[in-house]
Parts: sequence; structure tokens; C-alpha cells
Amino acid sequence: MAGGRRRKLLLSKIYPFTCGRASFRDDHSQIGQPGFSRVVFCNEPGSFEAGIRKYSNNYVRTTKYTLASFLPKSLFEQFRRVANFYFLVTAILSYTALSPYSASSAVLPLVIVIGATMVKEGIEDWRRKQQDIEVNNRKVKVHQHDGNFDYTEWKNLRVGDIVKVHKDEFFPADLLLLSSSYGDAICYVETMNLDGETNLKLKQALEVTSSLDEDSDFSNFRATIKCEDPNANLYSFIGAMELEEQQHPLSPQQLLLRDSKLRNTEYIYGAVIFTGHDTKVIQNSTNPPSKRSRIERKMDHIIYFMFCALFTISFVGSIFFGISTKNDLENGRMKRWYLRPDSSDIFFDPKRAPVAAIYHFLTAVLLYSYLIPISLYVSIEIVKVLQSIFINQDLQMYHEESDKPAHARTSNLNEELGQVDTILSDKTGTLTCNSMEFIKCTIAGTAYGRGVTEVERAIGRRKGSPLGNGEVNGVSNTEDSTDTKPTVKGFNFKDERIMNGNWINEPQADVIRKFFQLLAVCHTAIPEVDEDTGNVSYEAESPDEAAFVIAAREVGFEFYKRTQTSISIREQDPVSSKKVERLYQLLNVLEFNSTRKRMSVIVRDVEGKLIILSKGADSVMFERLAKKGGEFEGDTMEHLNEYADAGLRTLVLAYRELSEDEYNEFNQKFLEAKNSVSADRDALIDEVAEKIERDLILLGATAVEDKLQNGVPDCIDKLAQAGIKLWVLTGDKMETAINIGYACSLLRQGMKQIIINLDTPEIQSLEKIGEKAAITKASKESVRNQLTQGKAQLTALSATHGAFALIIDGKSLIYALEDDMKKMFIELAMGCASVICCRSSPIQKALVTRLVKSETGRTTLAIGDGANDVGMLQEADIGIGISGVEGMQAVMSSDIAIAQFRYLERLLLVHGHWCYRRISTMICYFFYKNIAFGFSLFLHEAYASFSGEPAYNDWYSSFFNTFFTSLPVIALGVFDQDVSARFCLKFPLLYQEGVQNVLFSWRRIFGWMFNGLYSSIIIFFFCSKALEHQAFISDGKTVSKEILGGTMYACIVCVVNLQMALTISYFTVIQHIVIWGSIAVWYLFQVVYGAMSPQISTDAYKVFVEALAPAPSYWLVTLFVSITTVIPYFFFSAIQMRFFPMYHGMIQWIREDGQSTDPEFCAMVRQRSIRPTTVGFTARVAASSGHQRH
Repeated sequence: MAGGRRRKLLLSKIYPFTCGRASFRDDHSQIGQPGFSRVVFCNEPGSFEAGIRKYSNNYVRTTKYTLASFLPKSLFEQFRRVANFYFLVTAILSYTALSPYSASSAVLPLVIVIGATMVKEGIEDWRRKQQDIEVNNRKVKVHQHDGNFDYTEWKNLRVGDIVKVHKDEFFPADLLLLSSSYGDAICYVETMNLDGETNLKLKQALEVTSSLDEDSDFSNFRATIKCEDPNANLYSFIGAMELEEQQHPLSPQQLLLRDSKLRNTEYIYGAVIFTGHDTKVIQNSTNPPSKRSRIERKMDHIIYFMFCALFTISFVGSIFFGISTKNDLENGRMKRWYLRPDSSDIFFDPKRAPVAAIYHFLTAVLLYSYLIPISLYVSIEIVKVLQSIFINQDLQMYHEESDKPAHARTSNLNEELGQVDTILSDKTGTLTCNSMEFIKCTIAGTAYGRGVTEVERAIGRRKGSPLGNGEVNGVSNTEDSTDTKPTVKGFNFKDERIMNGNWINEPQADVIRKFFQLLAVCHTAIPEVDEDTGNVSYEAESPDEAAFVIAAREVGFEFYKRTQTSISIREQDPVSSKKVERLYQLLNVLEFNSTRKRMSVIVRDVEGKLIILSKGADSVMFERLAKKGGEFEGDTMEHLNEYADAGLRTLVLAYRELSEDEYNEFNQKFLEAKNSVSADRDALIDEVAEKIERDLILLGATAVEDKLQNGVPDCIDKLAQAGIKLWVLTGDKMETAINIGYACSLLRQGMKQIIINLDTPEIQSLEKIGEKAAITKASKESVRNQLTQGKAQLTALSATHGAFALIIDGKSLIYALEDDMKKMFIELAMGCASVICCRSSPIQKALVTRLVKSETGRTTLAIGDGANDVGMLQEADIGIGISGVEGMQAVMSSDIAIAQFRYLERLLLVHGHWCYRRISTMICYFFYKNIAFGFSLFLHEAYASFSGEPAYNDWYSSFFNTFFTSLPVIALGVFDQDVSARFCLKFPLLYQEGVQNVLFSWRRIFGWMFNGLYSSIIIFFFCSKALEHQAFISDGKTVSKEILGGTMYACIVCVVNLQMALTISYFTVIQHIVIWGSIAVWYLFQVVYGAMSPQISTDAYKVFVEALAPAPSYWLVTLFVSITTVIPYFFFSAIQMRFFPMYHGMIQWIREDGQSTDPEFCAMVRQRSIRPTTVGFTARVAASSGHQRH
């Protein structure tokens, strides 16, 4: 058969979903209204009705440019930069008589610089084009006619086409599921590309189309779908299908989204609803926020300053020129007779001196354009791309287990990595592994599980108890550390009272049986049975859920099969002690979401009893217990608090039996709510579920451990020593977050904790009454008072240099982030060594990040691994995505992706510091060399009575930035190291040079500019005076403009390259080649260029070969002037290094003078990085030592 044999229902391993026929009533009124006007004619994509609607095709383009738009759009992008626009204007003006140089010499450098950037843009866009071609040319089976399906390319799909998608293939468009290889028309979908979630989703077609089980069944299939218009909401879909004159409601359960993948299902049939740019995934693909580093923004201000300087000296020169021109012809006497002012044109006409001055101003603006470094932007872009490659290739940040290296997804923010002041981190999956292990539980008021968690070890060390270093239950803690792998992944439970069937002998054996039955039945996991070994593994929606099912299996309640309507488990019979198979009829699933914080299933057991099984957060479960159902509530609460203290994640388990009438009434309302097509469908479902999930009987609670990632405490310690503040923003309970804080040394004994929450008797009593206005007012006032008291504590005890920690819950954060309180909150938080925000929602994480960034004005870095961290990552100056268990959504929204939190240490302290120093020095050097070159033009023009005459040959000037000085500065930006990676990590306080921006302060920038200014003055005056009034060559000729210009230019090229040699801290072969090679290229260029015909070489024709090279005075002047010019910088650097060293200078002393073997000197340097207000175990040890001394 064309469609292949269908799989039997009993083999279906699918998430339960009951399809009912909806009653449209008033909900259907939205269809056909604005926003709900789409009409799809299934299996008739070529019909007249479909054609007149002109839906978009399925071709998707993600490129920035097209062949036609590349040139205009790319040019527009380049000339949006003010410097590039300025050079465009000067290039245009170079074709006029105002220009002091030839047009070609002005245009060629601009073409090279703009062309290089456009080529880079073009290559990046071509790669996107190749990806588009690959995606658009994928093939899928499409119904052609008479039940025949043939392969066609994705780009050719039309709305209304019927497609057949096979297992592990991506969906080519947004499809309406019609049927599948399963008899109940369900399919298994992976949506990682859409929402980053690794768990699989289950979809189910309408019952009316589920019988379309063969290719041939579609030969006469016709249906009309009316639904919502294209939109970006991934989780909603409202529509209706008209089939055989019957209306059938549609929901997201039938929608298969483009770029999601078919899993665990042989094939599905689907109708194309949305194509191309109308699909929901493309509607969601907005560009991430544009981020620019602080250095780049400051560089713009330097450019503006240089423009002001350029226009100022042009204006001053024009005034002097106007005065000189006016006085050129006085009473018939010509002062500057060589200009022939008596017969001059407008540019030197004494009778029109003001106009001549204006023209001279324009000439000067063109002449002094070399003050602005034309190649600055393109050089920085090249350097940043190469820096990103080094980050990507760093083996120290490669995670072998997951085969994931670091990946800089943008190169714009490299130097920002060296300026981070505050890190805002998620906890689960970022600081911890997000690999859950079932470790403890409480059942019927009795605690089970003898394992010791990482947090308990940290608490033991904190209290000095044997738990930290000794043995527990005869097992060494050292052996039971994270280095020891449990025999079963997800299960680290040790208790002889429960294991090996011993639970039967417990006093509350019946409750224990119900407890593990609930874990085995109440979930959405999918079992996979290995046909060879018979072992059962599970695919679950979350690591927690997998741990629960595995725990039930290991205790003896093995879930091994799921169908559409049942769950099968093998369990130990208490009477016979033999394994028996039990079938639970699955009636309803009330799904977990962040609002409900619980999940329930309603089942019918083998005895015919109707039972609701629930598990959820203690905050919602205890209030749903029956008055007589909380027999063990007190003990359970006590154990939950202990588990929270141990850093464990907990869930409460409860159940109750239902009567037939109660269930029937619920089921009717539940189906009506579920089949509703209204916008508030989810709210209706929650309302119905709320009524059945009540009067529950408590069984107990689970506790799973989310272990700290390897190296997290060490990394936090190093970051703290570097002076970086760390905030933890988590959705976990306060107790859990606090104890994770202790485990990773964010908190320590003796640190004063300022806790802000709303668990006050006054507010709790108001919550019972339920007056929202009164609750809001009291809560806001309570938070304000707590913030005020916290600031008072901070002020009172700050003199003692004690360390503070701020801990605030999500409810309090709502009010703390309001406009009238956020300043008070941020002032308190910034005064604390560590900040932990508990029970934080994704939007709160983003708002806190925005507040820290805006109020402090410092660089913020956010790091997270889940879809709930995306807002935080995009809001921060730098977003770091952890490529972990929770999918790729955080990585796709990040600026840089790493595999483990511990790699943040090397990323910031090594690469961040290097990139910051390199880019800062590179920009300063650029302005130095351009001022040295450009100001010499001004001095020469002043020497030549502001005549507008350039000092150098046109091509000398043009190639100064592009050939003779560009490569050394690029090499500096890529290879230079002030200290090695080892010393960066050994002395983390070095990082503060970036945080305090000492290497790119205005003082340092103006210092480099002054260096360029005095270099220009020394070169000009020494050269002009040394060559004045003397025979230069053997035939007695004196120095001409060409000889003076050639000598000055040689000195400038030598000086700026010698300055580079003095600036570099870490010489490589490449740097030697580019520095000395640039000087050699200059001399080679003079020989080659001077040998060309005079029409090309103009005033440089054979000047070097015939005039400069043979003259000993040329070489003596060049050598003397070059050395004299760099001597002031050399002495300044030597004095600073010897008597006033910066922190990196002290470390360089250690490296160069061999003092790394002097423990006393090293300890003195390192001690500067340990302060009593920091966090980390180094600060903890220092604080402990201080207490002991006192």
C-alpha cells in the first residue's frame, strides 16, 4: 500500500490527549473577523479561490541584501558612519580646484577601506544565502493528483498543499495535522529550533481526519479551513475546519510548526496553512538588539573631537591666510612676489581676501583630513574577527564531554568582556548541572534517603562539623563527591529501608506503595524499550520528571508502556512479593505550567476506582489538602525545610478518590473548556482543573539534587578576586538559593544577610481576607521599610568593613522595581557583596538586568541556559549562553556561547583583559600616528605662509594609513599580551584595569594625542632646521620641497613604527615582520614609485634614488630625528614602570625580574586582590583568619 502499514494503537507511546467535539457557540464568532480572515482550500492550492488570495510562497530569505540591493544598501550602511561620510565629501571635493592633492589619491584609500568592509558584509551575507538555498531546496512529498505523492522542493509549496512528512524530517511549513502512522492520529514533535526546549511535544489530529491513513485516501479529499491570520504566537492557534458540511474546531494541538521535527512517528499527513514568511517561526525571527561596546561609543566622541580640532586649525589657518593675502599687495609692492598677487586668480587675490580665506578653509579641511584615521573602522573590524577566532579556538574553553567549544556569535563586544562590573546569573543549568538526581524523600512523615548533598557538605564545612570531611553511614564524603558517578543516571537514593523491596516491611507500606505508584503514573514521560536487552529508558519533559520515573522503577514500580488511553507498570505485590503488571486507564491530564505549579492525572485503576494523582510545589499543594488529608503535614513541612536547607528541589505528592458523578461533571466541563476556540481557553481549563484538584490526601514529598557544575566555586572565587560582583537570579525557593549560595561561596559564615520578603503576619492575614488593594498597599510599604532598614544597616556597619548579602524574593521584587523604589533598591544592592533574587520570573530577570545597567552605568553580563533567560541575555551589555540541557534558545539569543560556567573565568580574565587592552591601545595608537602625520601638514603649511601646499606627495599621504602603518597596529590588536594567561589568572585584580577603564580614559587618550603632537613638532622643526641653508647633494643643490617632504615622511614612518615597537609588550615573529617590514616597504615603494614616469610619480620622480639615498645627511637626519622623537616616550615609560607602575607593570616586574620565585613579593601583589567585602572561598579563608586573630 502506498501509505504503508499503520501501527497498532497498543504500540502508541504517546502523550495522552482526549479529542472531543467542541461546541462552537459564541467562541466561533472570531472566525472571519479582522485577524481571523485566512481561508485555506485543502488539496486545491491551484484553484481560483486560492489564487485570488495571493498568499506568500514558501521561499524564505534571511539575507540582509539581494543582488540588486547589495550595492545601494551596503554603501548606505558604510556612509552612515560620520567619518566615512566625511571622506566621501573630501573625495568629491578632490575633483575641484580647491583640492590640494589629486582626486585619485583621495578616492583610492576610500575605495580600499569601504571595499574591504563591503566584501566582509558580502561574504557574511553569501553564507546566509547558502543556508537559505540549502533550506529552500530541501524536499518533501506533496500530493500531486489521484493519491500520488511525489517529492518537491520546499520553496515550491503552496497554501493548501497536502504533504507527507517522514520520521526525523523537518516540517517545511506550518501544517495542520490530518493523520499519522498511529491509529489515534498522534505524532511526536521536537521543537528545539523554535523554543529551545529539548522535551518532545505530542500532537493529535481531529478524529474526523484520522481515518485518512493511505496516500490514495487523499485523491478526493477536500476541506476548507478558516483560521487566524499569520502571527508570531507559537502557542496559540484558533481556527475551524469545514469538512462534509460539518464544522470542526482547531487548536494548537493540530498545528505543526515549520522547523520543528517529526520524532518517534513513521509519517504524518498535513495540510499547508502558513508558508514562507507567514510561518510562525519566521514571524518570530526578529533581529537581536544592536549592541555596541563602550569603547566603540567613546571612539565616536574622539572622532567628533578630532573633527572639531580639524575645523579649528582650518579656521585659524584661513584667518592667517586671509590676513597675509590682503597684505600681499600694498601700494603696488608685492610681499609674496612668487605668488604674483598682481595677476592671481581668486584663491590668492588680495582684492578679495575674505573670499580667498573661505576657499582656503575648504582646502585646509581637505588637506588636514589625515588627522582622521580612514582605516580605523575597518582595522578594528578585522582585529575583532581575528580575536573571535582565537576565542573559538581556545582549547581551555572546549568541553570534551559535549564536544562544544566556545563560540563568539558576534565580534562587536570583544573588548567589553574586559570591562564587566556585574554578572547576573541564572542558577539551574548555569551554576548547577540541570541533571537531576533523586536523592531523598519523605513519605507518611518519615524521611528516607541517606545521601549527602554538595550543599550539606558546604554547610558542614561552614559549621566545622565532621559532615564536611568525615564519613556518613560509613561512606567517605570524599568518595561520595561529585567525582563518583552513580550507577543509574538520575538516581542517587540510598536507604535500605526502601530498596530491594524492603518497603513492604515499613509501618506505612500502603502509603509508600501509593507514593511510588503516583511517581510511576503521574507524568508525561515516554518509555523506550530496548528490544535487545529489554531495558526501559525514558524521554521526559524535564530532568526532574525523568528522575521521578527512574526512582519509581529502581524501587520496584517500573513504568514500561503508554498508550493513548492507558499506562502500564510492573510493581511488587505486597502480599505475594512477586512482580505484577497493572494497567491504569488514563482519562485526563491536567498539565503543569508556571501559573498552576502542579500537574495531575485522573486514572481508573484495576479495581475500577477513579483516582486523581497530583504533584506540585508546596506553596500550591498544601492549600489543596483536605482537612483530614494532612495527617503528616507537620512532619512533611519540617522535612521540606530540611531539604531546602540542603539545596534540594522538592515536590509534594497527594491524591484522592473521585466519585463517578463528580468525575462526569468535571469531564464534561473540561472537554468544553479544552475544545473552546476563544482566546481565554487556557484560563477556562485552569478554572475547571482548580475545582477537581482539592481535598487531596498527602502522601509525602520528593527531593532531587541539581549538582553544582564542576569548577563553579573556583570560578566564582576568581571572579570575586577580580572585583566582579555576582548576582544570582533564580526561580527557586529562597532556602534553596541561599544554600546553593553557601555551596559556591557566594555566601559565607559571618556575612550579614539582608533578607527582604513578604512573609509577615500582617500580609498573610490580608491574603486570607483577599483584599487586593490592601495587600498591594501593605506589601509596598513593607518592602519600602525593609529597604530603608537594609540601607541603615549598611551605613551603620560599613565602617567595620563587613560583607553584606542581599536576598530578595519575587513578590518583593515586584515592588522594589517600581519607579519610586528602584533607586533605593539598587543603592542597597550595589553596597552588598552578593545579591540573590529568588522566585524571579523571566520578565523580572530582564528588568533587574536593565536596572543594574542603567543605574550603575557599568558593563553588565548576563549568563543563562534556558528560554526563560533570553530577556536577561538580550537586556545585558553582554549575553552569555550556556549550551546545556535546556536546549539552544539561550545560545541563539546570546553574544557568546560557552559549555560550562567555569569557562567564564578564562573568557573574562584572560580573553576579556587582552581584548580590552589591545583595542584600547590600538585606538589610542591610531589617533597618535594620525596626529603625528596630520599636524606636520599644518606646521608645513604655516611654514609656507598657509598657502595650502601639501608637504608630501599625494600617494605618500594616501598610503600612510593603508600600507605603511596599518599592519603593525592590526598585529598589536591580535597578538599583544601585557601578561600571560597564567599570570592573568594568578593575579585576577589585573582585570580591574578594564572595569575602571584606566587604559582608555580621557587622560590616557589625550596623553597619546599629546605624544603625536610633540612628535610632529620635533620631526618638522628638526628636519626643516637641519636641512635649511645648506647644499644637500654633491652638485651643490639646496633642499627642495620634495626633499624636505621625503625626509619628514621617512622620519614619521620610522617614528610611528618605532613607537609601536616600544608599545608592544609581547613580541612575536609576526610583529617583527610587520613593524620592520612596514619601514622596508616604505623605502621599496619610493624606489618603485619614483622609477615610474613623471606623469604618474609627479614630484616624487627619482627623488629617493637620485637625491635622498646618496646624501649621508638624509640618513643621519632620519636616524637622529627618529631616535630623538621616541626618547621622551621611552623615558616616560621607564620612569612610570620603575617608580609608579600600574598593576600590570608590577606583574611584568615579577615575570621579567624572576620575582615569581619570591613568595613574599608575589603575596604582596596578590593581596591587593583580596578584600573583606568580596565573596568566594579565598575571601572566606581570609575572613576566618581575621576572626581567629581577633
